[in-house]
Amino acid sequence: MSQVLRVALVDPNDLQREAAKALLLGMDTVWLEAESSRYEFFADIVEQTTPDIAMVAVDHDTEKALQLLEDLSRAHPDCALLALSTTTDGQLILRAMRAGAREFLTQPLAAEDLVGALERIRAQKLGAAGGAPRNCQSFAVMGTTGGVGTTSVAVNLSCILAGEAENHMVALIDLDLVTGVADVFLDAIPDYTIVDVAQNVSRLDFTLLKRSLTKHSSGLYLLPRPVQLQDTHYVTPDSLQRIVGLLKATFTHLFFDLSKAFQPTDLKALELADHILLVTQLDLPSLRNVVRLLTSIEQYDGLVDKVKIIVNRVGLNDGQISIKKACETIGQEIFWQIPNDYRTMVEVRNNGVPLIEQAPKAAVTQSYVDLARTLTGGAAGEDGASDPETKARWLSFFQKSKSGK
Repeated sequence: MSQVLRVALVDPNDLQREAAKALLLGMDTVWLEAESSRYEFFADIVEQTTPDIAMVAVDHDTEKALQLLEDLSRAHPDCALLALSTTTDGQLILRAMRAGAREFLTQPLAAEDLVGALERIRAQKLGAAGGAPRNCQSFAVMGTTGGVGTTSVAVNLSCILAGEAENHMVALIDLDLVTGVADVFLDAIPDYTIVDVAQNVSRLDFTLLKRSLTKHSSGLYLLPRPVQLQDTHYVTPDSLQRIVGLLKATFTHLFFDLSKAFQPTDLKALELADHILLVTQLDLPSLRNVVRLLTSIEQYDGLVDKVKIIVNRVGLNDGQISIKKACETIGQEIFWQIPNDYRTMVEVRNNGVPLIEQAPKAAVTQSYVDLARTLTGGAAGEDGASDPETKARWLSFFQKSKSGK
């Protein structure tokens, strides 16, 4: 992937060095440029390899390690320094920071802590260079009632983004733990589910998590709901947070297909998401539930500001409430309208094929392409259409995939 950070590591402790190395090698967003077990050699290694980040474990010989940090900071100001230690002694942290360390992490390294530190460094470095940081965008897709098309929105948006493989790496987590059907929409037979991952969360690393995902032909990675209903209790908010933390280090976009029950895991996903796509239809029960849900999540700091209301199946029948009346009812603007195309949607669901593969030229597919482009910061025309070049690239990819070229 682009914007990969090159890392050099020094730690005289073999076990700790191997553990840190295993974490780094499992991340797609970093490249382990060099490793060393000797402080004495590390300055030369950094000089020769010019990494973006130098990780220095300070426990083996604290004074020598701190001096190394100071020397590296002076000789290589563009190299971000990251100190590692098994202790959280305040004086040691202060000395390491004064020596030039930008981050201080405790060993054994927790994957989510390492991810956070690397992303902060990435943002600082790319910000200083005038580029955009490579942060993962996450979307929680929730519905006002069952059957409004939550899974359709989550699956089709994620497949469209996954199709542009040069820039996007996308994962979908099915959090409708009881009745989720994301795997059915993709005609997938997974080897593992979110329960397998949650049960191994204490030893979870990037490699294990990646092996647990099911890859679709579109390029999308899926983490499906449990097979057995009695296993849903294994998936907790804490385990979900750890899973998401690891996924954010590898993927550019994450989608959460939420349940309709507002479970603790759903709430955690809403907290972790950058955007909340609230899917509704133009009927009174759905719109009333929009108001109920907005009122409920207002109790949680910052959630309501993330909400984008998506109206699905616009034009379903003459009896639908108008967009103007809907906005008056919910007291908020509609972010996007997806047109009704019952025949096409039934076909894609029954065939287990996403819209972009089954019907790339359909109006409903075009709407999803435009929505995907808008959500990810692309320019849209006055009618909500994405620029022709981007749209053509997405459609071309899937037409080639279907023809086997």
